[in-house]
Amino acid sequence: MLRKENTKSEIKLLQDELKDVINTTNKKIEELGDKTARLYDALTDIQSIFDLIRNIPTDEKLKYEEIKKNRINWKQHVDKIDKDYHRATIKNTGIGVAGAGAGTAVAVMGPTAAMSIATAFGVASTGTPICMLSGAAATNAALAWLGGGAVVAGGGGMAAGNFLLILAGPIGWGIAGMAASVSAIAFLRSKKKKNQLEYIFILISKRDIKRYNLATVELSERIKRIVNESRILENAIDDIKSFGRDYSAMNEEQQYKLGSYVNLMNSSTQLLVNPIQGLQPKYTEDDLKRFLSLHQEQFQERDYIEYIDLLTYLSNLLYKIELSESDRNTLFKFFRKNKELLDSMNISKKEFSVKLFDIVFDIIHYKELTP
Repeated sequence: MLRKENTKSEIKLLQDELKDVINTTNKKIEELGDKTARLYDALTDIQSIFDLIRNIPTDEKLKYEEIKKNRINWKQHVDKIDKDYHRATIKNTGIGVAGAGAGTAVAVMGPTAAMSIATAFGVASTGTPICMLSGAAATNAALAWLGGGAVVAGGGGMAAGNFLLILAGPIGWGIAGMAASVSAIAFLRSKKKKNQLEYIFILISKRDIKRYNLATVELSERIKRIVNESRILENAIDDIKSFGRDYSAMNEEQQYKLGSYVNLMNSSTQLLVNPIQGLQPKYTEDDLKRFLSLHQEQFQERDYIEYIDLLTYLSNLLYKIELSESDRNTLFKFFRKNKELLDSMNISKKEFSVKLFDIVFDIIHYKELTP
């Protein structure tokens, strides 16, 4: 594989492009929160009208009660994200760049921002954001790389800009790892290793640029659907009110339309609760645990479970990146010397072994072959 001898300018250009693409994605996430708030309000209003109607058939009632339950659960997740974010930012105030953004973020943080996160990234069944970035060092690196994040940069209400880094789990780790790692490359003495590492991070940058561009398209499509269905729901409210409050007294056409509105409520609720697929991590803790359980004869889960965060981060950072044996060796040694990265993942230099690093590529290969 041919490689350029001097790729410094190329990686700089790609890093700048990736930064711009992420900022664009951030803006779409914030817009998603605003539109989602309108949809949630419309669903709440139409639900309150349904609750007043008597004698609705059991099957129809069960259907919209389930829809109501899903919406309420989702809102509870939103409230939890809001509280968790406030708690985390207040706790970290004064810690480096993350602390600098914390006070401002708390001031501008609102329910619509939390809604954008709940919809963009999804929530686990436990009600916790799917991936909460842990480690002050990782957060600091990510925010520093983006010039302090959208809030610190004077974005005002752009609190959602920071959420992409803070709540995106492995995606956030990938950005933080890239920032810290690319900066550290400059201090290497060997020109050959510099070129080798820059080449690897060029591949990662190109992959992520493509990924965030696709996620932005998906966000735009979701926003378009949310705006359209919000309008239809709002128009339906007066229509339903005109039907009266007794289902049995409604004519056949009104009953049919009421059923169609239940279906609309269901599809609209899915726009709230279904995450943006392009923003989901490629590898999760569940993937890693499943891999370990299926390969117990080769890997004892108890030996790796405490390193799940690190394995998740590296799997998301290196998927779809073709590396030679030499590339792997150089990258391993580079990461092993990266104290900031190791500290953010709560692992020592001694613990970060070749065996631990190699399992990452086994995990990636396993997931690529798993439908």
